[in-house]
Amino acid sequence: MSEKLDILIFGAHADDAEIGMAGTIAKHTAAGLSVGICDLTQAELSSNGTVSLRKEEAAAAAEVLNLTVRTNLGLPDRGLFVTPEHVERVTEVIRKHAPSIVFAPYWEDRHPDHVACSRLVEEAVFNAKLRRYMPDQPAVKVDGLYFYYINDMGQADLIVDVTDVYDIKEQALSCYRSQFEKSADDAVSTPLTEGYIERVRARDALLGGRKLIPYAEGFATKSPYEVHLFGF
Repeated sequence: MSEKLDILIFGAHADDAEIGMAGTIAKHTAAGLSVGICDLTQAELSSNGTVSLRKEEAAAAAEVLNLTVRTNLGLPDRGLFVTPEHVERVTEVIRKHAPSIVFAPYWEDRHPDHVACSRLVEEAVFNAKLRRYMPDQPAVKVDGLYFYYINDMGQADLIVDVTDVYDIKEQALSCYRSQFEKSADDAVSTPLTEGYIERVRARDALLGGRKLIPYAEGFATKSPYEVHLFGF
């Protein structure tokens, strides 16, 4: 049975979507739109934290962002590949929720799982509309596919002013204490524990500054963006 969403966001790991677009999520849920996140893996190979703790953190962040649904496919961490099986799993999620808009990580990033997630979602969005592909499920045509940035910033085709909800983004990120703080005795230093949230804040401020906006999140698209009249 379809559980219709307005927006569906994919990430390789819980916290990917929050890093890239928690402000945009908060802005859309506050406007009454139904937004869901699907994390592809349980991040079982992360240097810090545990699967159970990461699950609790993801649930807490989902509550902060007022998500309609958050799911996890349980695909292998550092084992994401564009295989027929993985494409099918992602396609099933798209067909279940029939979203108008889908988001995925930007296709260039230092983490290979983010790159693989991007490619998997792009393949699945295409396959989801093919009525003879997995014909036991109704075909779904997504209106738009956009890419958010996690570690590496590319050309922002679109930006969203998230100034008014930036405190919510920071609350969502702070849910992931196991990733962004050295809170446990056995915690090790990673790029995430070395001022990562501060760097995300600086990135969002720098991007917003180009339009005199205190904080903005940027997105890329591979399709032309339609407007009626420029500046009106």
